[in-house]
Amino acid sequence: MKKLNVPYLETLDVLSLSAAASLLQDKGRKGEIDSLNWAEYPYRPEVSFFIGRTNLRLYINYVVKGNSLKASYGKDGSPVYQDSCVEFFMQQEGEKIYRNFEFNCIGTCDASRRRSRTEKESLTPEEYAGIRRYSSIGDQPFEEKEGLYTWSLLVAIPFSTMDLDPGNLPEKIRANFYKCADETKYPHFLSWNPIDLPKPDFHCPPFFGELFL
Repeated sequence: MKKLNVPYLETLDVLSLSAAASLLQDKGRKGEIDSLNWAEYPYRPEVSFFIGRTNLRLYINYVVKGNSLKASYGKDGSPVYQDSCVEFFMQQEGEKIYRNFEFNCIGTCDASRRRSRTEKESLTPEEYAGIRRYSSIGDQPFEEKEGLYTWSLLVAIPFSTMDLDPGNLPEKIRANFYKCADETKYPHFLSWNPIDLPKPDFHCPPFFGELFL
């Protein structure tokens, strides 16, 4: 099981999102989304993330280099996993439910509280609006483009949207980070913490790692 200490970076909340992304790459803790769990999907783009927090939010800056780019969805709640997508799943210790936060490369989000892949409660419009996002390639949808692309996406998720008390954060949470692009020319399914299952499935809390807050 992988573990990561999340550094406290107080100024993230007062910086512009582009400046916050730069600070994370300088002072945040780096992780690699490089576990290739399923041999039938051998394509592996280069994917890393830089993570930090304030008292109110968890900040994640994803950096991706890979073949083709797709962002067909521009409305929150859409199936962004079909696009060029990065994801963050988390769960509190001892919980049965977990939360998924999925983003295509322009920052469109699909997020829920879940008991399983099929049992979910989507975020409210107000909760979606509270997730700060900044993409290096803008926020307008486009169909798949072929070629080699490098892009980054900063997301800042309020702890309250994870059902955590910002004034009394736990020592750690369980989590995994993913990269996928189901409906593209180069489908792939990468994870930070390895997943020992026969078929691609990110909805598997037993394989989450640990984030120390």
